[in-house]
Amino acid sequence: MVLGVTGEPTSTLDLAPGELGEALCAMRLCPPPAQQAMQLSLSRLGQLTAVQAYRVAGRVEVFDGLKRVRAARALSWPELRVEVHGLDAAGAKVRVLCCNASTGLAELEEAWLVRSLYREDRLSQPQIAVLVARHKSWVCRRLALAESLSDELSASVRLGLVTATAAAELARLQRCNQDAVLRVITRRGLTTRQTAQLVHTLLAAAPEQWPGLLEQASTPMPPAPKGGAGARRTPGEQLVADSWAMKRLAVRLHARLLERSLTSLGTPVCVVVSGELAELRSTLGALITTLDARLIVPGVSGAAA
Repeated sequence: MVLGVTGEPTSTLDLAPGELGEALCAMRLCPPPAQQAMQLSLSRLGQLTAVQAYRVAGRVEVFDGLKRVRAARALSWPELRVEVHGLDAAGAKVRVLCCNASTGLAELEEAWLVRSLYREDRLSQPQIAVLVARHKSWVCRRLALAESLSDELSASVRLGLVTATAAAELARLQRCNQDAVLRVITRRGLTTRQTAQLVHTLLAAAPEQWPGLLEQASTPMPPAPKGGAGARRTPGEQLVADSWAMKRLAVRLHARLLERSLTSLGTPVCVVVSGELAELRSTLGALITTLDARLIVPGVSGAAA
């Protein structure tokens, strides 16, 4: 096992973004705003820092610089500057933890990397602690966090449907209860603070009270009127606003579906996304049926039935 953590790169190459593998991407978070910022930076300033990679089974796998690689693909760049290190997969994971020590990984990213070193690379917790220069208790806490998350919750974090900090709050619940609470959070769009409050409320309540508490949390509070009764939207204005919002979301979703296949997301994520998209298709089908019944459009103008 090559666990070089401070060694120099063995070679510097110019490689096409499509040649670079993403075997470690499942252990990193890549929120859309950060990815968009990286793409903007590359388009304006070019590549300032080399991508860090290692070789395994004849492939070049990225261990640092994933956002740069994806941004370069989106911009159709022919090549990127890549520093290839003499590391194996375990050494690359250790390097990720060490080279991001100053900027800081999300706690959940650290947890995923530690779990991978422990489960996949068969390193003991004391060995991991020595390699990443952390106390054994730090390793134990990160491992416990990674293994306390349900598959659906982990997939939702990677998709950006819930933040890593909110996921850490949900990790306080048993795995069998996390998914039901997760659905409430994503449906309502609760903040991390609101998520923490909900988890605290549930943990303080008896198990038989949970269904009622979750039902209550699922029901949004009616919005307070702004500017008096006269400022409320008319039914027609509300329909126009909802139509505009749905068109905007439909365009964004369409672009994301064309960007990559569902299978490229990985099996756990693909299962969650496919389920949500199937429900969306059913909902849109019902909406289209209602629109066909309500709309009368002889030309550009028409009247509602």
